[in-house]
Amino acid sequence: MASFILWVLFGWKRPDGNRRFRIAYVEIGRKNGKSTLAAGVGLYLFAADAEPGAEVFTAATKRDQARIVHGEAVSMVRMSPGLQRFIQIFKDNLSLMRMNSKYEPLGADADTMDGLNVHGAIVDELHAHKNRNLWDVLETATGARRQPLLFAITTAGFDRESVCWQQHTYGENVLDGIVEDDSYFPYIASLDPEDSWTDSAVWIKANPNLGISVKVESLEEQCNKAESLPAAQNAFRRLRLNQWTEQADRWIDMATWDQGAHPIHQSELAGRRCFGGLDLSTTTDLSAFVLAFAPTDKVELWKVLCRFWIPRDNIAKRVQRDRVPYDVWVREGLIEVTEGNVIDYSVLKARILEDAERYDLKEIAADRWNSSQLITELTDEGIEVFPFGQGFASMSGPTKELEKMIIGGQIAHGGNPVLRWMVSNVAVKQDPAGNLKPDKSKSTDRIDGVVALVMAIGRATLAQPKKPKYQAFFVGR
Repeated sequence: MASFILWVLFGWKRPDGNRRFRIAYVEIGRKNGKSTLAAGVGLYLFAADAEPGAEVFTAATKRDQARIVHGEAVSMVRMSPGLQRFIQIFKDNLSLMRMNSKYEPLGADADTMDGLNVHGAIVDELHAHKNRNLWDVLETATGARRQPLLFAITTAGFDRESVCWQQHTYGENVLDGIVEDDSYFPYIASLDPEDSWTDSAVWIKANPNLGISVKVESLEEQCNKAESLPAAQNAFRRLRLNQWTEQADRWIDMATWDQGAHPIHQSELAGRRCFGGLDLSTTTDLSAFVLAFAPTDKVELWKVLCRFWIPRDNIAKRVQRDRVPYDVWVREGLIEVTEGNVIDYSVLKARILEDAERYDLKEIAADRWNSSQLITELTDEGIEVFPFGQGFASMSGPTKELEKMIIGGQIAHGGNPVLRWMVSNVAVKQDPAGNLKPDKSKSTDRIDGVVALVMAIGRATLAQPKKPKYQAFFVGR
């Protein structure tokens, strides 16, 4: 892998003798030697490229991250008596006095990046860059150089709006011949779409160093964990198999979720005891109300009904912006609209009161944020509303309970496509004690319905009859 990349990058010349490639995008699984390769490329650009006054940087989201690859380069110099003869090592700086060249770590968090004259830049973990600001600064700062090189190294990410995804898709277009760009070198090592991520025979596609720096036993252990623990699946697939995922840390495998798509007949639930979860977003976004019906016997499943609302005036704009078929879901009756450009909470209130009359609605759990007025109005109507915190203390227990229900095939959700989309968006956050909760800040899109479901399950499980505890004892002869 490393030899191929180096041969192509530095062996392919233009008619004028300069390098063909100006940008290299290398996307590959962890532990395949990306940092070592990048450090060597940086050293070559800095010390062996015959570029007077070369400015070479290892760039990352933060300078501490940039120091990782730069530290590899420093170690290479320290281990080479030949390099030590003409390269001086300073704090955060390698210097080649005779060429007036330098090699330094650079973070996007630096106070200023003005005045850079970049000959080479190693951009580390491009998937972690939240915007394209640093990339644009480095690319535009190469204009005065005869053969500059931006060398990006990364594993796959999950943010489809990121600069990394833009480079990934551009690289695929170059490889497929859709775009002609003789200056762009993409190297993407990943599984093919039809490959099963649990099949060890295909892992080498994302891990060219399999059996060398990547240990098969380590991948097998992590794969087994990912199969039994959905929260670990996306990390394994993204970081070790270099597959772009829908979010950072998958909570529920979608195939497992789809097993709960049993039909829900609302007429059969009339008069049944249930608990609600209410998650109100901002007045211009989706709001969700979810009802959870506990089983009445040992063989029945938990049943879930969903209500979603969106303002009518911003649907078309949201469809275009989010690439989500809100308009289709509205036509299918899966999302209710309220007139105007903000949510009309009186519509939500009327629907909730209707559900309270149809079903035996014992209690509603509601996110305290943005819902105080509706909570007051529902309480005045005789509905018990329980303010539900969004921290680990309140959310972890019901999140784990819902996870157990889904994995155990104990829940029926009717295959509601809006709720399914929200489940696919969920990223979970975990604290040092192992507590879990849905994380809106890390999730790729709306998860209001999932949050509402967690809250409903939280109140419903508390109300379930406790199983009797039996004390074991021994009777002596």
